Amino acid sequence: MAQVTVKDVTKKYGAMQVIHGVNIDIADGEFVVLVGPSGCGKSTLLRMIAGLETISGGTVDIGGRVVNDVLPKDRDIAMVFQNYALYPHKTVADNMGFPLKLKGASKSEIEAKVRKAAEILDLGKLLDRYPKQLSGGQRQRVAMGRAIVRDPQVFLFDEPLSNLDAKLRVTMRVEIKELHQRLKTTTIYVTHDQIEAMTMADKIVVMRDGRVEQIGAPLDLYDRPANVFVAGFIGSPSMNFVTGRLADQNDKLSFVSDKGAVLPVPEGTAHHAEPVVYGIRPEHIDVRADGLAATISVLEPTGSETQIFAHLGADPIMAAVRDRITDRPGDSISLKIDTARVHLFDARSGRRV
Repeated sequence: MAQVTVKDVTKKYGAMQVIHGVNIDIADGEFVVLVGPSGCGKSTLLRMIAGLETISGGTVDIGGRVVNDVLPKDRDIAMVFQNYALYPHKTVADNMGFPLKLKGASKSEIEAKVRKAAEILDLGKLLDRYPKQLSGGQRQRVAMGRAIVRDPQVFLFDEPLSNLDAKLRVTMRVEIKELHQRLKTTTIYVTHDQIEAMTMADKIVVMRDGRVEQIGAPLDLYDRPANVFVAGFIGSPSMNFVTGRLADQNDKLSFVSDKGAVLPVPEGTAHHAEPVVYGIRPEHIDVRADGLAATISVLEPTGSETQIFAHLGADPIMAAVRDRITDRPGDSISLKIDTARVHLFDARSGRRV
C-alpha cells in the first residue's frame, strides 16, 4: 500500500495541452475514482501514473518516491485494462501467474499466490481453462487476479467494466469494492459512469477538459456541487437547471426564470444581482397539492419510481417520485419543490453562490 501524490501535472502532445496542472492527494489504502466525460483526460492521467505516458510537467509520487522517470515495471503498480489483455494461448492459472514468472519467482511461489488469488476471486474451478472458454465477467476476474498476485502498492483500473452488460456491471462493481475492502490496497479507478463513481469511491475526482472541477466524498459532491458542471454530471437522473434571476416577489425573495416561472429559494438566501442558474434534483420534487401548477409532457414508469417530464409554464422540469401516477400527458399536476435542496449557481461563471 502507498500514498499517491499528483502535483501540478501537465501533459502536452506537441503544442496541444490536454492535462492542465492537476493536483490530487490519494491516501494510503484509499479508493479514488477519476470520473468525467469522454476526452476529459482521466485515462491519460491514469496512464501517466502508470508510466505508460510521459509527464510533460509536475510530479507523480508513489509511496514517497517521485516516479516520473521510473519504468512502469519498477513502479510497483498493477493495472487492469478495459479489454482484459489476457493471453489466449495461456490457461487462467498461467495468465494470472505470468507477472511473477517474468520476475523470476519460483514455481511453488507462483502456484501459491495464484491459488490464493483464485480463492479470493472464486476462480478455483477455472484455473485450467482458456480465456475463450470464459464469460466477460470471468475474464475480468482473471485480469484482476493477475494484478492481485503481484501484491502491488497501487491498483489502477481503466474503465474495467465498460465491456460488460448492465447486470454484470453491477455484480462486478460490488466484487471490486469488496476486494478493495479485503486487500486495502490504494486504488485509482477511471470511469465515465457516475453511478460507478458514486457507489465505489471513497473520494471522487471530477474532471473536464484536462482540469479537476471538484474533489470530494461522493455524497459531498452530490449534496454540494461546486459548479453547474459537477451538479449536472453527478446524480442520475440529472439535475434540473433553469436560468433566471433572484427577485423580490410579494416581499419575499424568489427565483424568476427567463420564461417567467416563479420558484422558491432556500430560507436565508442572499440576494445575487447577476443572473443565476436554479438547480433542483428530480428526486427532490414531489407531487403535492400545495405545489406549483405544471403540465405533464411524458410519464416514464420504471417500477421503483415514476419519472414525470412536465412544464412549469414554459420551463421544462423533471420529477422522480415513488408514487404510482394515474395522470396522463396533457393533464395538470401540482409539483412541490423541496426548497432546502435547491442549488443556486452564478450563470456566467457556473460557480455555486
